[in-house]
Amino acid sequence: MSNEDIAKQILENVGGLENVTSNVTCMTRLRIGLRDQDKADLDAIKRIDGVLAVVKADTLQVVLGPGKVNQVAEPFAELTGKPLGAADEDAQTSASDTKAADLAAVKEQASENKAKNKAKHDKPLQRGLQHIANVFIPLLPGIIAAGLINGLTNVIDYQTGSALANDWWYMSIKTIGWGLFAFLPIFVAMNAAREFKGSAILGGIGGIFCLGTAMPGFPLASLSISMPITNKPYSMGVGGLLTALFLGMFIAWTERMVRKWMPSVLDTFFTPLLTLIFCCLIAVVFLQPIGSWLTNAIYLVMDFLYDKLSWVGGYILSSTFLGLVSVGLHQALTPIHVMLNDPTGPTKGINYLLPILMMAGGGQVGSGLALFFRSKNQRFKKMVMSSIPVAILGVGEPLMYAVTLPLGRSFLMACVGAGFGGVAASLFHLGTVSQGVSGLFGLLIMQPGQQLAYLISLLIAYAGGFVCTWFFGFDENRIDELFPE
Repeated sequence: MSNEDIAKQILENVGGLENVTSNVTCMTRLRIGLRDQDKADLDAIKRIDGVLAVVKADTLQVVLGPGKVNQVAEPFAELTGKPLGAADEDAQTSASDTKAADLAAVKEQASENKAKNKAKHDKPLQRGLQHIANVFIPLLPGIIAAGLINGLTNVIDYQTGSALANDWWYMSIKTIGWGLFAFLPIFVAMNAAREFKGSAILGGIGGIFCLGTAMPGFPLASLSISMPITNKPYSMGVGGLLTALFLGMFIAWTERMVRKWMPSVLDTFFTPLLTLIFCCLIAVVFLQPIGSWLTNAIYLVMDFLYDKLSWVGGYILSSTFLGLVSVGLHQALTPIHVMLNDPTGPTKGINYLLPILMMAGGGQVGSGLALFFRSKNQRFKKMVMSSIPVAILGVGEPLMYAVTLPLGRSFLMACVGAGFGGVAASLFHLGTVSQGVSGLFGLLIMQPGQQLAYLISLLIAYAGGFVCTWFFGFDENRIDELFPE
């Protein structure tokens, strides 16, 4: 089946063109915003050739795998007429503009969703984290490329004594790695404003205040200006990415509030003007200190888990990560990964968290192998063995959604076993120069010289998942019940 046919079938089974409000891709998933999720036929989507799994969250997430997701997403976006990563224009207008069109669907879903939302007491938190993830997901291709460039050029500079520093082609490539992270706050603020239904360009202007690199002629940084309340000199880039995220959200909210009372004849001129002046003053005085405090708090927590707790922290992090992945919230950690991979941050661009989390996939591979060798159910064994090779390469969704998660106990033992790999990754002090891949492909982003230690940690995660599942996570009756031959 061609990628165009897969896209057409997905569109048909999510309720058609009129039901789609947005389409966004991440490393493995096509995330589709729907007006009415009840119109989506999840079982039919799962049966489409090429679809690995379907996750129903704030958006409908169709798991297609790395590479494949982009090949399907492009024709899907053409069919919907909505650019990838951009929400429907109707969804970005005021509530009064969309209320009439969606009123009937809202009424139909209200009674059903009310009970569901009460049962899931953490739904507001889940949705909030999903919105934050949506801010960073479109940035991942650039972050991955820039991180790899930074890592490779650092090695080249060290090995050659910066012998290529005067070569135009080498410095052009090096500029990519520097430029992405230097201007990343602008991109984050733009995406945040867009995600929270504001004007992206206004968010981008606000992001200028979060740049950590001095720009020529930047008035606020060119003078020794004392700030109110603290009387301390203004400092460039205070709060970094978190301030950019908050500022983009605040600009979107302020813009909507101003537009509610601004006369239509003056809206084009005065709404963006008042929004920017007000929000940027608030950002400099309040949001930047708050962002700075939260950034320091995150680094303190990471330092506590990684340094103070050592292998115990490694076990906790790796053994709980699959739980986030199972509900599609693992992307909420993207801001932390971005901060850790920032060359100007405290870790100098080395991400010590990601290798520990990557062990979660290893635990699941070990669990799958144990299930394969113990079970006598041929249909089940075939399904397991078809999922394990891609899981070894770092795409764990098929194995998790089709095998371990439905079995329950096997999924839990995969998590428990993965923790042992996290212990090894912590003790080896593994670090990555970028993000976006795991499994064996994780070798590509490890710090130079740590590839062998990473493989040993991964094998320990395999062994942990295998042993835990073999002795405590196997139930043939449950397998036969879910996978009748």
